Amino acid sequence: MIGSIVMFSIGGVIGHIGPRLPTLYMTRAKGFNVNFPPHPHPIPLSPYLTQRVLHMRSFYWSSMVLAIITLIFGAVSLKWGSAPFGFGLWVATSWMVLSRLQNAVGGTGAPWTREIAYGLQKIMDQAASSDACCDDAEPVWLPGEIACSECGMMLDPRPRPDLGRPRKDGKLMGSLRMLISDGYPLAAPPAVDTTSEE
Repeated sequence: MIGSIVMFSIGGVIGHIGPRLPTLYMTRAKGFNVNFPPHPHPIPLSPYLTQRVLHMRSFYWSSMVLAIITLIFGAVSLKWGSAPFGFGLWVATSWMVLSRLQNAVGGTGAPWTREIAYGLQKIMDQAASSDACCDDAEPVWLPGEIACSECGMMLDPRPRPDLGRPRKDGKLMGSLRMLISDGYPLAAPPAVDTTSEE
């Protein structure tokens, strides 16, 4: 009984981590982050940031390919190997696949999207135009919003998702946070008050 629980747990951990390996480690290397300030400093909006959002989006959806591979290994293990291990792989991986499909169809969407990249570009274009918030507008992405580093004006209430920088709290805690949040921002956008005084 204990052996089955242990094998199921090992399968569940592998099934949870395995498909997420691209978003966990692909951009954490030092060479991938030379154009960004170290965590947790705000990130200036730039073409490099837009590219990073698109890269993270690609890594996010490539996890579905790894999930299929993990499910195949789980099926093989169920039939010819350790059934508890294979069942653990299936439970964890299936949960991830269903969660992401649900978010894509009718949920919050992925933490990194083309729409976010377009929004960042729009803010950069506005900061470089005559409609900028100040003369030397420098938009930066803070954990809870996009704001101008010069005048402090909020330019967009969009919270910042994980962007693949090595975290200040170390690889272990950074990976754990990523596994828990799945890349979604930990800060929520401010609620909009739709009530009005009469």
